Amino acid sequence: MQALKARVDEIVFRNPENGFTVLSIRPDRADGSPGSSRERVSAVGSLPALTVGESITFSGEWHEHAQYGRQFRITSCEWNKPETADALERTLASGWIKGVGPRTAKQIVEAFGMDALDVLQFAPEKLEQLPGMGKKRARMIAESFHEQHDMREAMVFLQGFGIQPKLSMRIFKVYGEKSTAVIRQNPYRLIEDVSGVGFKTADAIALSMGLTPESPYRIAAGVLHTLRAASVSDGHCYLPKEDMTARARELLNVAEELLDRSISELALSKRITLMTLPQHTAAYLQNFYEAEAEVATRLVDLRDSAPRFKVEEDGIRLDRVEQFERKNHTLLDETQRQAVLCSLRSGVCVITGGPGTGKTTIIRCILDQVSKEGNFALAAPTGRAAKRMTEATGSEAKTIHRMLEYGGEDNSEHLSFARDENDPLDVATLIVDETSMVDLFLMRALMRAIKPGTRLVFVGDADQLPPVGPGNVLRDMLDSGAFPVTRLTRVYRQSDHSMIAFNARDINEGKMPRVNEKQSDFFLERQDSALVAAETLVDLHTRRLPKFMNINGDPTKFIQALSPMKKGDCGVWALNKLLQAKLNPPDKDKPEFTRGDIVFRLGDKVMQMRNNYRLEWERDKEEGQGVFNGDIGYIEELDSEDRSLSVRFDDDRLALYDTAQLDDLELGYCISVHKSQGSEFPVVLMPVVGGPPMLLTRNLLYTAVTRAKQLVVLIGKESALAAMVRNYQIEKRYSTLASRIGERW
Repeated sequence: MQALKARVDEIVFRNPENGFTVLSIRPDRADGSPGSSRERVSAVGSLPALTVGESITFSGEWHEHAQYGRQFRITSCEWNKPETADALERTLASGWIKGVGPRTAKQIVEAFGMDALDVLQFAPEKLEQLPGMGKKRARMIAESFHEQHDMREAMVFLQGFGIQPKLSMRIFKVYGEKSTAVIRQNPYRLIEDVSGVGFKTADAIALSMGLTPESPYRIAAGVLHTLRAASVSDGHCYLPKEDMTARARELLNVAEELLDRSISELALSKRITLMTLPQHTAAYLQNFYEAEAEVATRLVDLRDSAPRFKVEEDGIRLDRVEQFERKNHTLLDETQRQAVLCSLRSGVCVITGGPGTGKTTIIRCILDQVSKEGNFALAAPTGRAAKRMTEATGSEAKTIHRMLEYGGEDNSEHLSFARDENDPLDVATLIVDETSMVDLFLMRALMRAIKPGTRLVFVGDADQLPPVGPGNVLRDMLDSGAFPVTRLTRVYRQSDHSMIAFNARDINEGKMPRVNEKQSDFFLERQDSALVAAETLVDLHTRRLPKFMNINGDPTKFIQALSPMKKGDCGVWALNKLLQAKLNPPDKDKPEFTRGDIVFRLGDKVMQMRNNYRLEWERDKEEGQGVFNGDIGYIEELDSEDRSLSVRFDDDRLALYDTAQLDDLELGYCISVHKSQGSEFPVVLMPVVGGPPMLLTRNLLYTAVTRAKQLVVLIGKESALAAMVRNYQIEKRYSTLASRIGERW
């Protein structure tokens, strides 16, 4: 790390949202005198607002940029106090204080000399002594000085703990002038208040400030972090108290009695709830406890609200079903007919089944019935799933977020929607597809927006992986036994030689899929080595399959690589690098930049890795907010200088990402099976080469193969495939939603 004392000569570019700045600076000479204009150099970094003429000591490293030449990459900065009256006058006149230009700066320095900065900070009322300076203008100057001074003080304070400027800016936006005081009192507040700050960051700040490991603030923060981490990593709504205590003790390394005292205090203050169950005591974050109770109550209340059609009217309904069959040249079996009738006479019902079992046909038949008798709406958790629903039914489907008119969030568990109990949806029937992807908090938001008497039909595949977010709502609804359920098991052949749906059913039943049959669409490319399997997958993706399927355009539009793991030769990260090198190699006409371990290049296929409800997008003349976990798109524009890019998503939304938002993106040539939920692709490629049994489960394999519409190619070992089929290790999520529904029932 080098220190470079310099004067700001020009601000070439600045992004006010994340502080990314491109500067032209003049480094001081060895004797300390200012450098000349001929000695200017370029410097870049995420910085607070700087002004031309200021003397700053920058810390960072020199770097040779391929396009812009030699640059100083800044990691932190510190303002140098002016040492002469001329330097002080230049600093005040540089524009960083609102209302102070060269003339006023000269007045201030002439009146107060080298004490001018102290006057501005501690005795701004003295400014009123200056000729032509009224109270209003003096107050404006003082307020501007204090705002800038507080921000810079906070930035320097936070940089002392290794916090990068862009995160420092985010912290200052939350706390303002109180930033330093708040952090000195309790750094662990950052975890709950500031996006991007986790326990490790807050803990490092606290310990370096001298807080003891036994601090009550630290122990309470560690307990809360333990519960949040279990939600984020494993989807749990609670942890057994003993499990939580063991995890927190390992994290904090404190005495058990201190931990027990903290847990009791958190429960008394209602930040957590301890719930006695037959098998153990459940430890909940308070908002999780309340969300489960609310979802259970609202689901049962909606089920019990007056149904719109009665059982004795089934004859009329069946006549209309037969009309639908004749019009659409199809024939529903008895189970499918009962699914339609059940949906019409129930307040809440569930239709579940695997691929090829006729779920889409049932939805279309239900729509044919309800469109004659009231308004309806279609919804799905993701943009891709909503798009597929629209294409399959001919009626517009929206994401749940869009339907509920998302309005902002504090964090991933506190979503704000315009549609709620005060302004509910005005629909008679609502059909929600891909319900297995709906987590606890999204279900709560949905239930708040539904009026009593609305017919709610949940459609999904309960054998898929659970949602990315906390809870397992669809599974809990089924386990509760409180709602009418239609289970579709019969597979209808989609084409004469299609084996995808049949093999998915066999996998789900613990049977080996049939592979490599003549004129089939389900293959196993046998390779014993993981490295060779990765090379084979890349060759299939980039050369063999495009040629075999006569794909003339971009093969990434048709072929999607999936992987059960992130790491390893056949993991998501390694396969993305291999596929990017073949499908979108470096080119002098393609701008690019590196972010961490990822090279982003113009034209790359990318995926959004978490919900960002505030990210703005545009589509034709429409504007909106929100890009969601699992959305896939392509980099349409890329600026390697300010390290920003624009992504065109599948539904034609164009979203601009600045430097701070790039952590939400990863390459999308290969994605994890978990991230593929709710999506369908013409062709799916996936390695099966073995690995941790906790990852390589039957329902993961089932989820992967059911993403394909036309072709599945597995690459690897038959023994690894067989091990996945045998591994019926269901991902256990701690939740009491099913029992709460049962209690209400």
